Amino acid sequence: MFYEWVYPLHELPGLSALNVFRYITFRAAYAAITALLVCFVLGPPMIEWLRRVKLGQRVRAEGPQSHLAKAGTPTMGGVLILAAIVVPTLLWGNLHSRPLWLALLATVWLGAIGFLDDYLRVVKGFPKGLLGRYKLTGQFAIGLAIGLILVLWPEPGLPGTTTHVPFLKFRFIDFGWLFVPFVILVITGASNAVNLTDGLDGLASGLMAIAALTFAGMCYLSGHIKISEYLNISYLPYGGELTVFCAAVLGASLGFLWYNCHPADVFMGDTGSLALGGALGTVAVLIKREFWLVLVGGVFVAEAMSVMLQVASFRLWGRRVFRMSPLHHHFELRGWAESRVVLRFYIVGALLALLSLSTFKLQ
Repeated sequence: MFYEWVYPLHELPGLSALNVFRYITFRAAYAAITALLVCFVLGPPMIEWLRRVKLGQRVRAEGPQSHLAKAGTPTMGGVLILAAIVVPTLLWGNLHSRPLWLALLATVWLGAIGFLDDYLRVVKGFPKGLLGRYKLTGQFAIGLAIGLILVLWPEPGLPGTTTHVPFLKFRFIDFGWLFVPFVILVITGASNAVNLTDGLDGLASGLMAIAALTFAGMCYLSGHIKISEYLNISYLPYGGELTVFCAAVLGASLGFLWYNCHPADVFMGDTGSLALGGALGTVAVLIKREFWLVLVGGVFVAEAMSVMLQVASFRLWGRRVFRMSPLHHHFELRGWAESRVVLRFYIVGALLALLSLSTFKLQ
């Protein structure tokens, strides 16, 4: 919005300083700051309202016993995350960018699914919330829509059905029409992986901040013609504008972490976790870096894999691989304090982020 309304004024006498609104770095920085301000302004009254109406978390009895004390902590804080992503993106983004709108659409759509799940579980008292098959249907629908749009109306830069191969320069996989189910898999998988990771105070929000910063860097590098030429990577003209979106996700994640760090004042619920995971997966699809998602979100992948391995092992052989899944509960039951698990997972996430960015030069 500022780009549309303020930047054109730089041609007027004495207003040349407004030319700064042209630069991606300026708008991305202020998108992150705006997201933080949204969280700081709206966070306290929202948390107070959630407490007053008693929208508290219900802790499952089969989980770690130390988590029983968290019962009643306000949840559905993902509404704050959504506001802190949407408002800065609309204010600082170039609203003529279709990829920007696709990223916003996926985030809001999946946030709405998560909100419905939280509402049914917390407000209406349905123990399972939104049934899994309906949740998956909604996730499949947004993946299908984005996949078809990218196949039928590809963005300039690369064929719509291709994706990069890590560590190999100008090596691509062309999925053809299989690209659509591939997009569904990436967006659904990322969304659910972040959802499974959201089990400790500050864990998902902190890891999302690291991942969003990493993908912001990838978007900027891919969307800058001179830097992409220097690094000898594919130039994606629209990639730079997604930097603004990733910066908003970064600011929203950090702003929410302010209230979500141990001991948490509020939980994001499925409203936040599904939205954040969907945002991450969609950006990866848009900049053709889907396989990098496994590196950048390595902790999210490990959390999701631990659940799948646990379920498969128990059904096939009647025994567990981990003391409890997702993975963070396994380490809790091994005697690690909750804050130690979170901090060590942050360290792993940061190392994976650096590894992911290094591949742009190693390719």
